[in-house]
Amino acid sequence: MIDVTSHTKNNLILEREVNLEFVYSTKRMEGNDILYIVVPCYNEEEVLLVTVAQIKHKLESLIERKVVSSESRILFIDDGSKDNTWELIKSYYIESDGLVSGIRLAANVGHQNALLAGLYTASDVCDVTITIDADLQQDINAIDSFLDKYYRGCDIVYGIRNTRDSDRFLKKTTALFFYKLMASLGVTITKNHADYRLMSKGAIQALKSYKEVNLFLRGIIPMLGFQTDMVYFDVKDRFAGTSKYTLSKMVALALNGITSLSIRPIRAIALIGGLTFIISVIIAIYHVILFFLGSIPIQGWTTITLSIWALGGLQLIALGVVGEYIGKIYLETKERPKFIIWETLGK
Repeated sequence: MIDVTSHTKNNLILEREVNLEFVYSTKRMEGNDILYIVVPCYNEEEVLLVTVAQIKHKLESLIERKVVSSESRILFIDDGSKDNTWELIKSYYIESDGLVSGIRLAANVGHQNALLAGLYTASDVCDVTITIDADLQQDINAIDSFLDKYYRGCDIVYGIRNTRDSDRFLKKTTALFFYKLMASLGVTITKNHADYRLMSKGAIQALKSYKEVNLFLRGIIPMLGFQTDMVYFDVKDRFAGTSKYTLSKMVALALNGITSLSIRPIRAIALIGGLTFIISVIIAIYHVILFFLGSIPIQGWTTITLSIWALGGLQLIALGVVGEYIGKIYLETKERPKFIIWETLGK
């Protein structure tokens, strides 16, 4: 008797391998590959004039030097901006003879989902993408090094900042703590990398197979297993506007990264619970011994109060961590779309 389930599974695996081979066997010839520079935007009207001019100049230079195809484009993603960001993108699209394109999301879905919208959209029409922030604090001249490594065979290239000297003390300290914490939790993450990266079409196609709603691209992309490299750059000061990554958003991103990629916090709760139980057993044995020795200690209010507050605090923390994971499961089961594209400019 033929095992239909096994036969079907083998066919699906074979089909997937053939599809991957087709995607990844595309030959890279310098000058022929189409590059899309993906720029997520949220209330960036103050920086767009300079941003468009600088990226447009860089892309024109790459096309003129025949590093990339003349079909290459700049793709802006308006992540539900409340200012005139989208109107400006439309005006630049008209003025640039198609070199600037854009998509407008129906609502603000967050930086990670906006990035994903840009990558998925661009991958349909290009060979390689580079994501960069709209404020251009990340050195745009590093794009040349990105492409050099791409043509040498790398599917993913990370932009790594040389130092964090430009950061304030609090941000620098919390960032250092975050990277150490993620490493201790077993999460593979590239230090001092903040979504300034190159990804080939094949890498993006592989990324599409990751269906989770709770996105942390800095942790997911290293899991793809492609040939990677790094490009180092110096961070520039923001020339206009203010950073949209507030402290609360950075904390939310960090928490999302931890709970999306590691279950060690739950295991830590079990360990703390076990240690607490062992300590309680030791204390119980100690008091039994004192009872038989005829030396019964007087139970003070301080000891009782501290015990109640300590154990109560641990229980609430445990419930909070477990609740965070349950909340993630709840969102995943809904299978809601990560983004909805409301309007498109260009291809």
